[in-house]
Amino acid sequence: MALSRVCWARSAVWGSAVTPGHFFTRRLQLGRSGLAWGAPRYLFPRQLLIRHFWTPKQQTDFLDIYHAFRKQSHPEIISYLEKVIPLVSDAGLRWHLTDLCTKIQRGTHPAIHDILALRECFSNHPLGVNQLQALHVKALSRAMLLTSYLPPPLLRHRLKTRTTVIHQLDKALAKLGIGQLTAQEVKSACYLRGLNSTHIGEDRCRTWLGEWLQISCSLKETELSLLLHNVVLLSTNYLGTRR
Repeated sequence: MALSRVCWARSAVWGSAVTPGHFFTRRLQLGRSGLAWGAPRYLFPRQLLIRHFWTPKQQTDFLDIYHAFRKQSHPEIISYLEKVIPLVSDAGLRWHLTDLCTKIQRGTHPAIHDILALRECFSNHPLGVNQLQALHVKALSRAMLLTSYLPPPLLRHRLKTRTTVIHQLDKALAKLGIGQLTAQEVKSACYLRGLNSTHIGEDRCRTWLGEWLQISCSLKETELSLLLHNVVLLSTNYLGTRR
């Protein structure tokens, strides 16, 4: 049983989870153009070859392209958090949420306690997954590299499913220990959770993943909306990645 959990954790932090589905890559091919998406010659191997056959340069270029897409939704998600601040009934939570949004907008990487202080706020109205507005849900879907062109109830279901799986993986990974992962496994785990790890050193990636696991393993299932938003909150300003 323990061995199966270890194997499951190892397989999950590898490549399949960081490659978006057909709908997303098709949208990039047909609906987007310009330098932000890379030169046209990169589109075909990204869709026709599995990640194992990408060259090292292609891996970096393609992951940068995917991250640029999901990062476009980050300011929008922070703005939605700001809009619901007046709806938070507890004055202390209102202050913490305002402070967190301000820090992120000013380029500060939040501390673990800054995020965990808001766990109650994300467990029900107004920031529980079932209470989020449709546009907020769509923006979160893009941040997770999921299509946003589905009805909001289906988007919520997909987000809850994806977040629950990541939460379970986090628990298994915490038991395994980050020190047991190879450098590539660490970078893949970070990328899956929202950090563009392609340009960050291994030690820094291990530090960030440790912060993520500390937050994730502190959350109950009813608080997983905070873990979903953590894809943005914890990654946006880490080591100057906001650019």
